[in-house]
Amino acid sequence: MSARSKARKRAIDILYSADVRQQDLVEALGAEAKRASSEPTREASWLYARDIIDGILESRAEIDEQIETYSQGWTLARMPAVDRAILRIGVWEILHNDEVPTGVAINEAVELAKTLSTDESAGFVNGLLGKIAEAAGAF
Repeated sequence: MSARSKARKRAIDILYSADVRQQDLVEALGAEAKRASSEPTREASWLYARDIIDGILESRAEIDEQIETYSQGWTLARMPAVDRAILRIGVWEILHNDEVPTGVAINEAVELAKTLSTDESAGFVNGLLGKIAEAAGAF
C-alpha cells in the first residue's frame, strides 16, 4: 500500500472518529498530531493525512454542499459515517488537490468504500464522485 493510500486511511480514521464521537475536527486532528509525533516511522502517511484534514477543514462547507447537491436525495446525515469521510476526502482531492489525478482520487475512494463500508457504498461513491468531477470539469 502506498504512503498516500495509508494517509487516506489515516484521514478516514480521523474524520470517522470525530464524526462518531461528535468531536470537533480540529481537536481530533490535534490528538492525532500528538500521537503521530511518537510514531516517526509513519511520518510519510501522517503528512498527507494532515494535508487532507486541513484541506477539508478549509473547504468543508463547499465539500459538503457538493456531496449534498449531487447525492440525489441522500443527505449527509443519512449516509454512513465512513461514507461521509470517504466522500469528503474524494471531493477534496478532486476539487482542491492538483497533485492527485481525478481518476486516482475516485479509484482510491471506491477501493476504500469496498474495504470499509457496505456492499452498495462503492457504487454510490463512484457515481457521486464521478458526477462531482464531471460538473467541476475535472475529467
